[in-house]
Amino acid sequence: MRIVFAGTPEFARVALAALLNAGHEVPLVFTQPDRPAGRGMKLRPSPVKELALEKGIPIAQPRSLRLDGRYPEDALAARQALQSVAPEVMVVAAYGLILPAWALVLPTHGCLNIHASLLPRWRGAAPIQRAIEAGDATTGITIMQMDEGLDTGDILLEKVIAITGEHTAATLHDDLAELGGAAIVEALEALQQGVLQPRVQPAEGVTYAAKLEKTEAALDFLHPAAELERRIRAFAPFPGATMYLPGLEHPVKVWKADVLPGEVTEPPGTLLRVSPQGIDIATADGVLRLLEVQKAGGKRQSVASFVQGWYPT
Repeated sequence: MRIVFAGTPEFARVALAALLNAGHEVPLVFTQPDRPAGRGMKLRPSPVKELALEKGIPIAQPRSLRLDGRYPEDALAARQALQSVAPEVMVVAAYGLILPAWALVLPTHGCLNIHASLLPRWRGAAPIQRAIEAGDATTGITIMQMDEGLDTGDILLEKVIAITGEHTAATLHDDLAELGGAAIVEALEALQQGVLQPRVQPAEGVTYAAKLEKTEAALDFLHPAAELERRIRAFAPFPGATMYLPGLEHPVKVWKADVLPGEVTEPPGTLLRVSPQGIDIATADGVLRLLEVQKAGGKRQSVASFVQGWYPT
């Protein structure tokens, strides 16, 4: 099919690569403007832009798509570019800009979104992280017909994946990115064959995956150990899970932890034990054992290495 693709991060790059590998024609790619990154804060292209450049695909990077917004000249140019390539469908994956009504109806078959949850659960910005944080047993990919709501369009295709106790946000992201690429290829094949059946999202079970904030990083030991362990995995690598340890001026980042069973009599937050096997902290329910940590300005390391240069006082 003749597709315009809109996406920005690595999750979207995987989907674009899958579409190209499947033989679809992509005459235009929309992606976010280059952003400053790294120590030098130099402008860096998005992963989607890098792939589009590699494949010689024309790129549009409007700051907005709203004709009545702050950058109407960008939106007008984007609309003209989209009209000029006459797409059969637009595929959207983690683009980062809201698509206005004119964009939703311009392609012949509208716009299809690759969303990293089983809608209507976890609509919104951070579905991967919130699913891990909540302790969900499964998540997946929803291919959705986009409308003007926030992830409210009809469901076209779903793929389910189990969330394991080893999944972090980073590893689950990678698994879902691959699943999303396969799912959109399957959905487009069904669309071509005329067998794609839209299904209205149920009104029950709606949850919203709020954007991650740096203020969420601090671990609160008034919560159960199992909940804190999930937050550590959900917030790796961003915003991270942090806590203060005795003798250190700055908080450490916790990359990996485990939950120890058993009753705890000490107040939540009490440092119980320090050994090469782990740093044990009392919580509201159970013990959280830190396994991998990172000091401010340092490298991620096992607790066995960390405790050699740190002694609690």
